[in-house]
Amino acid sequence: MSREFPIGLTPPDWLVRNLQPQQAPLNRPAIARAAVAMSLPLALGLATGHTAYGALASMGALSGVIGDTADAYRMRILNIAIPQLFGAIGVTLGAAVYGHGWLAVTALTLIALASGMISTIGAVASVSGLLLLLNSVIGAGLPLPGAWWLAPVLMSGGGLLVLLLALLAWPLRSGVPERTAVANTYRTVADLLATCGDDPTAAYDAARQAVTQSLNQSYDLVLARRARHHGRNPELTRLLAQLNAITPVVEAAPAVHQSGRSLPPGIRDAVRNLAHAVETGYTGPIGLDLPAPTGETTRAVDHALRHAAEVVTAPDVDPRGIDDRLGRPAALRIRAARAARNVLLSSGSWRYGLRLALCIGLAQVLVSTVPVPRSYWIALTITFVLKPDFGSVFSRALLRALGTVAGLVIAAAVLSAVPRGWWDVLVLLVLAPLIPALTPRGYGYQTMAITPVILLLSDILNHQGTALLLPRLVDSLIGCGIALIAGYLLWPESWHTRVGDRLAEAVADTAGYVESAFGVPGTPGVEADPAARARMRRRLYRDLSVIRTEFQRALTEPPPTGRLAAGWLPLVVAVERIVDATTAARVRVKHGAPSPSPAEVTQVALQLRELSQGVRESEVLVEVRTDLTGPAGSVLEPLRQEVAAARAIASPH
Repeated sequence: MSREFPIGLTPPDWLVRNLQPQQAPLNRPAIARAAVAMSLPLALGLATGHTAYGALASMGALSGVIGDTADAYRMRILNIAIPQLFGAIGVTLGAAVYGHGWLAVTALTLIALASGMISTIGAVASVSGLLLLLNSVIGAGLPLPGAWWLAPVLMSGGGLLVLLLALLAWPLRSGVPERTAVANTYRTVADLLATCGDDPTAAYDAARQAVTQSLNQSYDLVLARRARHHGRNPELTRLLAQLNAITPVVEAAPAVHQSGRSLPPGIRDAVRNLAHAVETGYTGPIGLDLPAPTGETTRAVDHALRHAAEVVTAPDVDPRGIDDRLGRPAALRIRAARAARNVLLSSGSWRYGLRLALCIGLAQVLVSTVPVPRSYWIALTITFVLKPDFGSVFSRALLRALGTVAGLVIAAAVLSAVPRGWWDVLVLLVLAPLIPALTPRGYGYQTMAITPVILLLSDILNHQGTALLLPRLVDSLIGCGIALIAGYLLWPESWHTRVGDRLAEAVADTAGYVESAFGVPGTPGVEADPAARARMRRRLYRDLSVIRTEFQRALTEPPPTGRLAAGWLPLVVAVERIVDATTAARVRVKHGAPSPSPAEVTQVALQLRELSQGVRESEVLVEVRTDLTGPAGSVLEPLRQEVAAARAIASPH
């Protein structure tokens, strides 16, 4: 028997979305590494009589545990080692201004500006900027033991211990994460083919989104590693060829779904067999046992699968024949020189840097004029809440406050019931694994896991016991308040979702894709370069995936932002279907359907560009039916219907 909330007590949708845990598998190796890396330094400190040094190294290990998120071993080096360098610089600068009043205020404000600007470069830079500011705040707020160089060495050593543990299996598992990712991509494609032609369409849409995410991850992993081998590594060349080979199968899926007829189970089984061959490195014969094709779409699937089977089972792949279908991965798109130039010239990086600097500056002015116990926690809270790539500032402030309260309950039990000493090592063995276990569930759960660990390590340095609890809560709430007011409410962009602008750009790019798919005059060379079309399509789907992520973030905002963002979802889905319909038409033409006239293609592209302009100028979407005429029976007829549906959603009264 179900229970319903009374109407007046029903929680708002944005609050439910914030509190709902995300589904994610347990990363057991990361859990084991967290337990060892955070408890071992403290155990060594206790054994040698330097408990404070051990606590500092465990703090450094905490930052390594937070950054231990990559699948590929070489990406782990970037994700953990480079941020540790910035963290060492940060704690050195912070310790240099400890106890210097307004000099510390000025220094931390400038470091916050630099940290915020660095964080806009990419994923690795974001974590590096986070540690730069985080450790600066710790150095400026805590009396660190030993010589000036000891704290940076100990904290960096703790983070590098996580990296060392992560790399222990590298000699035995080199290349395994990349191979597994590519095999999983093949499996998601098999799942996509299983939904083709079936109702409801929502199942197909969900499967297509899973394929997009899997392709993004696989290309990022393979190309990130390949970039360091300059294309000479045979294994990486082979994996990239296998990724490229599955692309025609993905392109054939929209045509199959558009036909309304399901594929025989043998086709899906064939793709799963190919996935197994990719994962195991098998190069022997594979019996595909495919049914005879009966039309344009089945010929496309048959041709694509046979080509994929040839590539997967080929013993050697010519690296000169490989054409990256996506380009360099997102994490490696910008080289150091270009990154520095872009940061200095980008208005977005300056705006974010100024937001972060303003909040940190206000926090330091507050703690310099008002006696606030353990005041460095205010700045720490702001640092975590205001990260640009971690989600909504409002959502993170809310979850930070709730997570802190839950974490304090755990910390109160630990600090009141567990005596200091070797029992702390046992407590860390229990608490540290919760960080990688709960982090994928959401920011509030991560905060709940981190809070008791930080309090325990702080108590080892300061010996204040449960007296830390109330100041920790007050400081966190003050930090959340400053972040919400000075970092959120005072900035106009906080009240406007970015979904519309990004979606308008995607629609304009879709118009170019339609023209390139059918060789319209003005797009020279595209017809002769299928790889260029494939890259364009992949970038479109990646961009639409980013837009969906931004949409999900916007839904966690309170009204009016969340309510306005919800109106964009039908158009996001419509644009995805337009890209699918374009791909399906291209596949049908390639396998025997008559080509559309240039005039018809130009008309569709023009309608899409008008739609892009309308979306860019719209604040609210309302439905109005708009017809797009064209010759009956044309291969572009389904595409015209999708464009008309999208324009109906976006056109104002």
